Amino acid sequence: MNILLLGSGGREDALAWRLRQSPSVETLLAVPGNPGIARWAKCIAIDPCDPKAVVELARAHAIDLIVVGPEGPLVAGVADAARAAGIAVFGPSAAAAQLEGSKGFTKDLCARACIPTAAYVRVEAEAEALAALDKFSIPVVIKADGLAAGKGVTVAVSRAEAEAAIHAAGDGPMVIEQFLEGEEASLFALVDGARAVVLASAQDHKRVGEGDTGPNTGGMGAYSPALVLTPELEARAMREIVEPTARAMAEAGTPFSGVLYAGLMLTAEGPQLIEYNVRFGDPECEAIMPRIEGDFAELLMAVAIGGEFDAPRLSDQSTMTVIVAAEGYPDAPRRGGLIEGIEAAERVEGVTVFHAGTARHSSGALLAGGGRVLAVTAVADSFANARARAYRGVDAIDYADGFHRRDIGWRELERQS
Repeated sequence: MNILLLGSGGREDALAWRLRQSPSVETLLAVPGNPGIARWAKCIAIDPCDPKAVVELARAHAIDLIVVGPEGPLVAGVADAARAAGIAVFGPSAAAAQLEGSKGFTKDLCARACIPTAAYVRVEAEAEALAALDKFSIPVVIKADGLAAGKGVTVAVSRAEAEAAIHAAGDGPMVIEQFLEGEEASLFALVDGARAVVLASAQDHKRVGEGDTGPNTGGMGAYSPALVLTPELEARAMREIVEPTARAMAEAGTPFSGVLYAGLMLTAEGPQLIEYNVRFGDPECEAIMPRIEGDFAELLMAVAIGGEFDAPRLSDQSTMTVIVAAEGYPDAPRRGGLIEGIEAAERVEGVTVFHAGTARHSSGALLAGGGRVLAVTAVADSFANARARAYRGVDAIDYADGFHRRDIGWRELERQS
C-alpha cells in the first residue's frame, strides 16, 4: 500500500522506521518530514495542517492510508477532509480530537461517564480562576484548556505558584484540578468506535531536570513496558477508563478512531485519568515502536477502515529512549548546533537514533533545528541492559550544545535494586 505520514518529529521518525519494515508498504511519503525521516520516506514540504493540500497530495500519489503523527492536523480537521475524499486515515476526526484539544471537554466527559479522574473546576477568566483556587488544597494543578504539546500544565506547590500560573495564562479557558498522589504511566490503546484494545504501555519523564525537577517539557525520555502498570492495573484502566471513553464518544455521535493515549496516575484507589492524547506520545512512541511485531501498516489500516484487528504481538524485550535536547530547552532552545556521531551511536548494539528536531545544512552537515533534537533508543533483553545501551549511544554523540537527563527510568531502577 501507499502511505502518507504527517509530522516532523521523533515520533514520526519512529513511525516511519516501523512502517518501512512492514511488508505491505510499497510507497512511504512524509509531510514535511525531517532528515531522519528522509532515511525511510520521501519528504515533501507542505503544511500538514492544511486539509486541502494534504488531500491533493494524497490523490496525486494514490495514497491508500494517511497516518497522522501530531495532534495539530487532527484538530485542524485533516482526517475529516481525507475521509470525505474517500482516503483512509489513522487518526480521529476533529470532533473526537477534542479529547486532547480541550481538557475541559475531557473532564466533563469523565464526569458524565463516571470515569475516575481528579476533581476539577472549569474557568474562563483569570479572576474566576483565582477565586476557584479556594476550593482546592495545595499542591494544585493548573491546565491551559487547549493544545500545549505536553507543556501546558503547572503543578503548583504553593498558593503563590498557582496564582503565578493563572496570571501567566491570562484570560482564557483553564482547568483547575486536584493534585493526585501516585506514579504516572502511559497506556496506549487502538480504538475503533466503541471497541478498544491495548497496544502498549510506557513511562515518560516530563520534567526537564534530573530527579524530576524543573518545568514540564514535551518529554525527556521514556521506557517500555511500564512494569508499574501491572496486567491487573492495565485491565482495570481499560475497563474503567478507556473503554467507557470509547463508548461515550460513540454514543455522542463522535466515535474515536486511531490510537488513544491515556496518561494515568496510579493512586492508592486505583488508576485515574490525568489526560488524554489522541495520537502516539513523544517520546513514548520511540520506545514502543521497536516492540511491535507483525505488519504494522496492515494493523493501522484495519483500525482506519473499521476492519478486524487484534492487539499486536509485542516483543518481550525492553526499550529505553533518552532525549538529547538543545541547551535552553524548553524555554529558549539554542538552534544551529552541529551534530556528529550518530553513526557511532548506532554501532552500539540495539541502538537506533531517531531525529526529533534536526535540520540539514546546505553543506550536508546535520544541525539542531528544535528543542528536543535526538531520541536515542535502545532495545535489550532487560530494562537494565536497554538503559545501559541507550546511554552508551548518547555518549557516542558529539553535540556540544546538547544536554540530557542521566536518570531516565530511575523509578524502575530503584524497584529493581
